[in-house]
Amino acid sequence: MSDNNQQAVYGGQAVIEGVMFAGQKVHVTAVRRKDQTIEYLEVPKKEIPWVQTLKKIPFVRGIVGIVEASAKGAQHLNFAAEVFASEEGEEKEEKKDSAGSRLTMILGVAFIGIVSFLFGKFVFTLVPTAVEQVIFGHMFDNQIGHNLIEGLIKIILLVGYIYFISLTPMIKRLFQYHGAEHKVISAYEAGMELTVENVQKFNTLHYRCGSSFIVFTVLIGVVIYSFFEYNSFIERIVQRIILLPVVIGVSYEALRFTNSLREVPVLRYLGYPGLWLQLLTTKEPDDSQVEVSIASFNRMREIDRQTS
Repeated sequence: MSDNNQQAVYGGQAVIEGVMFAGQKVHVTAVRRKDQTIEYLEVPKKEIPWVQTLKKIPFVRGIVGIVEASAKGAQHLNFAAEVFASEEGEEKEEKKDSAGSRLTMILGVAFIGIVSFLFGKFVFTLVPTAVEQVIFGHMFDNQIGHNLIEGLIKIILLVGYIYFISLTPMIKRLFQYHGAEHKVISAYEAGMELTVENVQKFNTLHYRCGSSFIVFTVLIGVVIYSFFEYNSFIERIVQRIILLPVVIGVSYEALRFTNSLREVPVLRYLGYPGLWLQLLTTKEPDDSQVEVSIASFNRMREIDRQTS
C-alpha cells in the first residue's frame, strides 16, 4: 500500500485481451499474447499547461477530460488491436477474419468505453429524439413528457445495444477485462496487496466508471432539456446538439459528487443507476485476466514512482 494511497486516483479501460491504466506520469497497457507472455505499451503523459488549467474548472473539466481520454485511449486500443491481429495468422483469409473480428471488437469498445464517447453520445442523442418525435410527437403537447419518453427510449436503446453485443464471445472477454480493471482499482483503494487471490475477492462494479457516466448523461439530459422549450423538430434537434456540452459537463460533476458519497448509507444510492448498467458492461474475469490487469497496474505504478 502506498503512502499516498488516499490521494492517488487511478482509472483505466479494457482493451483487446488486456487493460490500460492511466497513472500520474504514464499510461500503461498490458496485453496477453497467445504464448501467455504479457506485452506492454508505455506512453508518458505530456501535460499541456492550458489543458491542465481547464481541467481545474468545474463543468469544463468533464468535457476536457473526455476529449483527452478519447485521444489517449485510441492509441492504446490500436496497440491492443495490432497485437491481436498479428497473432491471427498470415494467410489472406485469416487476415480477413481477423480484420472483421477486430472491427467488431473496436466498435464495441468505441461505444462502451470513453474512447469514442462523444460520437456515441451524439448518435444516442439524436436517434432517440427522432424516434420519439415520429412516434409520440403529435400525441400530446407536454414537452416534459416528451423529454421523459425520449430518455426512456435512450435507456432502452443503450441497454439493448450493450446486451446484444455482450452475447458475442469477443465482447464478453472485453467485459471480463473491464471487470478485472475494476477489481484491481477496488483492491488498491482498499489497501490490499495486489495478488490474484486478493483482487478476485472484489466486485466488478465501481462507482467511477465510464458506464456510469453514460447513464448520468441520459438522466441529467432529461432534466436539462426540460428547461428549454422548442417549437419544431428541427429546433429540438439543434437544441440537443447545442446543449450536449452542458449535459456532459454537468454529468461529470454529478458522477464525481455521487462517488464522493458512496460511503454515506442513504446518499450512496445516487450512484446505483450507473452500477446497474455495469451489470452488463462487466463480467467476472478469470485468474489469467486479473493477472494481466495487475501487471498493467503495477507497471504503471512503478514508472510513476521512478519519474516522480
